[in-house]
Amino acid sequence: MAGRLKQPTGRYGGRTAEERQAERRRRFLEAGLQLFGDSPGFRSTTVSALSEAAGLSTRQFYEEFRTLEDVLAALHLQVNDWAEGAALAALAEAGDLPLPERATAIFRAYAANVTSDPRRIRITFVEIIGVSPRLEEQRLARRSRWVEFICAEAAAAAVRGEAAPRDYRLAATAFIGSVNGLLHDWNAGWVDATLDEVVEELVRQLLGFLRPAGWDPDDNPHCDGGQ
Repeated sequence: MAGRLKQPTGRYGGRTAEERQAERRRRFLEAGLQLFGDSPGFRSTTVSALSEAAGLSTRQFYEEFRTLEDVLAALHLQVNDWAEGAALAALAEAGDLPLPERATAIFRAYAANVTSDPRRIRITFVEIIGVSPRLEEQRLARRSRWVEFICAEAAAAAVRGEAAPRDYRLAATAFIGSVNGLLHDWNAGWVDATLDEVVEELVRQLLGFLRPAGWDPDDNPHCDGGQ
């Protein structure tokens, strides 16, 4: 989000104003990832502390952001974008595999990305909670985007005859809660398992609602799109 102060124009040191602004923003976000995602956390960080960690001034902070909440909001979206990119890349590579292998590849890529840096988990699963109505709306919007992703892949699996045709929105919403909770608890050391075992458990849960007991794939009306 743009700040309130006028941005400089022209070149300086061989870089345009836009390039210098992007560099400042990157440094503020990197500092936010460290301070919000590790110590002292979002609620105990000040603009002065963030600016010092970024090696920039508070004046430069207000050229890029209005509040620390704007930094947290940007980090939350960035972490989700990284994870979504990893999941989509895995889907592109595994698109022709059978459903169990495809789901495993997608969730292994997602989990590996999110857990590659513990600060990412804290940003997206802990620090974002309860900050403000605005950030809660953003958090739920990104969760809804993950729900849509699962629903779209479930519908595609139904078309292929790999899953039962149904409305998966409620099941996908519940599953996202399981994913977030399990990965958070695993990262915190509360779950005695490897990351591969965590992924395997999540895939079992996913396949459990995609292929419920008593479902016969021969009865799946996938010819008409699984609707």
